[in-house]
Amino acid sequence: MKLRLVPQLSQKLIMTPQLQQAIKLLQLSRLELQQSLTQHLMENPLLDEIQSDVDENESSVNEEKVEAPPALEGQDRSDAAAETREEQGSPEEFSASGWEEYFGRDRRSGESEYSTAQDEFPSYEQTVAKATSLEEHLLWQLSLSGLGEREKELGRLIIGNLDDDGYLRIPLVEVVAGTDFTELEVESVLKDIQTFDPTGVGARDLPECLLLQLGHLGRNPFGSLGSPPGALKGSVIESIVSHHLKDLEKKQYAKVAKALNVTVEEVFQATKIIGELEPKPGRPFANTQNYVIVPDVFVVKNEGEWVVLLNDDGLPRMRISPYYKQLISSGQGGTPETKAYMDEKLRAAQWVIRSIEQRNRTIVKVVSSIVKFQEQFFDHGVQYLKPLVLKQVAEDIGMHESTISRVTANKYMYCPQGMLELKFFFNAGLQRADEPSGMHSSVSVRDMIKTMVAEEDAKRPLKDEEIAARLRKQGVLIARRTVAKYRAELNISSASQRKRFF
Repeated sequence: MKLRLVPQLSQKLIMTPQLQQAIKLLQLSRLELQQSLTQHLMENPLLDEIQSDVDENESSVNEEKVEAPPALEGQDRSDAAAETREEQGSPEEFSASGWEEYFGRDRRSGESEYSTAQDEFPSYEQTVAKATSLEEHLLWQLSLSGLGEREKELGRLIIGNLDDDGYLRIPLVEVVAGTDFTELEVESVLKDIQTFDPTGVGARDLPECLLLQLGHLGRNPFGSLGSPPGALKGSVIESIVSHHLKDLEKKQYAKVAKALNVTVEEVFQATKIIGELEPKPGRPFANTQNYVIVPDVFVVKNEGEWVVLLNDDGLPRMRISPYYKQLISSGQGGTPETKAYMDEKLRAAQWVIRSIEQRNRTIVKVVSSIVKFQEQFFDHGVQYLKPLVLKQVAEDIGMHESTISRVTANKYMYCPQGMLELKFFFNAGLQRADEPSGMHSSVSVRDMIKTMVAEEDAKRPLKDEEIAARLRKQGVLIARRTVAKYRAELNISSASQRKRFF
């Protein structure tokens, strides 16, 4: 068989690099977009950032100066210098540079008047207090303990293997694997670490953690629970913690009382003490730093209509550099290689600016469509949220569903109902009982379940079947397993676990 080349015509959809860049910018979050634009400004010399309206006006004046003929440059230089001297005014007035020079000096006592204080001051990051981690807190206690160097080295190894909750989840054999330490040594040092603060740290499971705390309170007559030492070291509490935590979790107090041959009231009293213990000793040292979410759009009501406003605050505003624009238009670009490089960067800069403008228009268009579909939600609240899918918005604004998905990914809206992710408005629907053609939003049904559980009687919590029956009375056709699914998504325990006896 002979190999040969055969020409063939075909049509293909090929994404150009510019189109790929536009799609990438469209799906970026606000923080990622800010970082991407900053990178473009650093890599492309023809891109210039507009700081403010004042800077924009000043740059237009500078651009006019650049366009002035070179022959007039020397003639106008003396006149410009004279005008500058007139604008400066009397010598008594401080200029901006004078104020910076005045306040820039370090006036602290005992130091030279001309010292450069700003360069010597620590940065802001160096002065911010850093929260102490659990590992640092334990290592500090280990350094103050009376253990020998070998024990301290083993202690650092154990502390390094603790998880964020303060538990040692791995076996002792794995702790000493690859070292010359023995299991007896690690067991001994672990007992010393278990006496550190917070109480219960270094435990290998929940019962051991609770028993460590009970033992600490038993040695401390002034414990935070306010119970005498004898009550904490009693057989009832220790037996419940050691053997009946599962029954306690299911609120099977009668079963626990029968197994321990005590009254239900004694089990109640022991449960109150156990409930005050900390199951996660490392919780106070967890990183609970909250991050501020900056909305991409604002939805406000203006003259009876909902208006979508784009939030471009904090994002760099870009333009083509006037200097390079003048250089290219005058034909003074230098060598052909330099001109080709500048032409390439000019096209890239223009495409970035157009992509950002197109991104902004697309976001406003998509959010405006969402507001049109969910107008009742913005007026009255989550109970009026309607079922919505990407296809409805795509057909409304004449775009593809994939484009809507990219626009709504990692984007946030601020409205009278709070800070919401755009994905929040897209949810499934449940059929209405009173109106077969109507639908209930799954988000509003979840809110109804959450309200029912919050208003229930703690001694007789609602079961999933009872919640489903109440929802059917309110016009929501829902099955019991769907209620269980929504309840799990809301992190609501089952009825047996929510039941309270005291």
